[in-house]
Amino acid sequence: MTVSASTRPAPPTVWGVLRHPGFKGLWSGGSVYFIGNAMLTMAAAWRMVEVDGSSFLAALVQTASFLPMFLLVLPAGVLADISDRRRLIQRALGVQAVLVALLSVLTMVGAAPALLILLLIFVSGCCTALMSPAWNSSIAESVPRDELPQAITLVGIAFNAARAVGPALAGAAFLWIGAGGIFSLAVAGTLWFMHMVRRHPPAPHPPTRLPPERLWGGTMSAIRFARHSEVVLAQLVRTVAFGAAGSALWALLPAVGQQQLGQGAAGYGLLMGCMGGGAVLTGLWVGRARTRIGLERLVGGACIVYATVTVVAAFSRQPALTYPALVAAGGAWMAAMSTFNTATQTSVPPWVRARANALHTLSALGPFAIGSAFWGALAVPLGLSNALSLSALAMLTGLVLMRRFPLRVGALREVTPASVFDDFHISEQPHPDAGPVAVEIAYQVDPAHTAAFLEAVALLRAPRQRDGATFWRLYRDLGGSGAYVERFIVDSWADYLHQRSRATQADEALEAQVRAFLVDGSTVQVRHYIAEQ
Repeated sequence: MTVSASTRPAPPTVWGVLRHPGFKGLWSGGSVYFIGNAMLTMAAAWRMVEVDGSSFLAALVQTASFLPMFLLVLPAGVLADISDRRRLIQRALGVQAVLVALLSVLTMVGAAPALLILLLIFVSGCCTALMSPAWNSSIAESVPRDELPQAITLVGIAFNAARAVGPALAGAAFLWIGAGGIFSLAVAGTLWFMHMVRRHPPAPHPPTRLPPERLWGGTMSAIRFARHSEVVLAQLVRTVAFGAAGSALWALLPAVGQQQLGQGAAGYGLLMGCMGGGAVLTGLWVGRARTRIGLERLVGGACIVYATVTVVAAFSRQPALTYPALVAAGGAWMAAMSTFNTATQTSVPPWVRARANALHTLSALGPFAIGSAFWGALAVPLGLSNALSLSALAMLTGLVLMRRFPLRVGALREVTPASVFDDFHISEQPHPDAGPVAVEIAYQVDPAHTAAFLEAVALLRAPRQRDGATFWRLYRDLGGSGAYVERFIVDSWADYLHQRSRATQADEALEAQVRAFLVDGSTVQVRHYIAEQ
C-alpha cells in the first residue's frame, strides 16, 4: 500500500526530541549547569584582569577550566561504561557545588588570591570532566535511535548557547553582584542539575556475559582503537590542530576587550556572547551544509573564516567591526568542531562510542587548555596583536593536514557488530585474568593466489590491533607447502572475549575475502594458547 504525502510521518525535528521526558530533564538540567559554568569562567577571568591586570592570568583561567578534560575525560568515559552513571554524576556535581560555594564566600570577603581562584576553578573543572561522559551517554540513550542526530545537535546548541548567554549574563551582573555573587549563581545551576538527574536518572547498563572491563584496561582499549582506526585517528588529529590554533582567540578575549576596545566586564561578556551566538546560529543549519558541500570544504572554509576573524580581533579598535566578526568566528568554530565530532561518532561501533566521545573531547579541550596558556604567555613578550596573528597563521597552516588525514563518515558495516559464534574448540574456559593469550589461525593458500592472499590478510592487522591485540604477525611455512599462520596476542582471556565481541560486519567481510584464496576443500584452523610461564 502506498502512503500519501499527507499521511506520511514527518521526520523528527531538532526541538521535537524534547517531548521525551528523560531527554528533556537531562538536557534542561545540563543546559542550566553549562550556563552557570560559563558564568563562573567569565567572572574568574575578569577578576584576574580587574585585580592583577594580567592577560596571562586571565588566559590561565581557561586552562584551569579545560585542562581537567585533557587529564580525566578518557578515564571518566570508561567509568561511565562500567559504573553507575547516576551515582557518578551526582557525586561529581556535589563536590563541585561545595567547592564553588567556598570560592564564592572567599571572594566576597576578599580572601581569594589569584592562585586560589585558579586552583578551585581547576578542581571544579575536574568534576565537570568526571561527569560529562556519563551525562552524554545518558542523553544518547534517552531518545529513540532515529532521533539521536537531532538530540546530539540540540546538546551542541545548548552548550554553545551557554557560551553566549553565560558570559553576557555574568558581564551584565558583574557590576551589581561582583564575582562572588556570580559564583553563587553557578552553585545554584549545579544544584538544579543534581535535582534533574534525581528526577530523570540514567538507564542502567544492559546485562552482559562478558567479564567486566577495568579502568586501566578500558582506557587502553579506547586508545588502542583510536591508534589503529585510520578514520578515527584522522579526525582526532584534525581536532587537535584546530583546537590548539583556535584557542588563542577564546583565551585572549579579555585582553582584546580591555586593550583593543577599552571595554569593561559587560563588554567582555558581549564579546563572548557574540562567539557563542554565532555558534548557536550555525548549529541550526550546519547539518544541511555538511551534506551539500562535504566535510572537507566545510572545515576548510571554517578555518579560513576563523583565521580572518582572529586577525581582525588582533588589530581592530572598532567594536562595530569586532563584534560581528566574532559572530562569524563562533559559527566557524561550531561548524568545524561539530563536523569533527559527527565524523568521529559515526565511525565507531557501539562498544566504544562513549569512549570515542571522550576521545573527541580530549582532543578538542586538551589542546584548547594547553594552547590557552601558550598563547597567553606568548602575548606577554610579543604583544597581543602579534600573538593573535601567529595563531591565525597556525590555523591556516593546519589546512595541510587535509591531505594526510582526510575526513570521512564511517560506513554502516564498519560500525555494525558482527555475529559472534562460541566456537572456541577448547577443553575448558580459562580464568578471565589468565594470559597473555596467543591465537593462531592457519591458512592453506592456493599458490596461484599467494600475492592476493598476502595483500588481503595484511588488512586484518588493523582490526585485530584496534579491537585488543597487542601483537600481530603473519608467518610462512618454510616447507613451501603454501601454509601460512596468522598469530596475534592479547593480554588476557577476558581481553580476547572482548576482542571477539567487537568485530564488525566490515571485519567479517575482510575475513571472507581472505578465505576466498584457500585451497579448495581446506578450512581455517584456529588454535588458542595461554601463557604458563
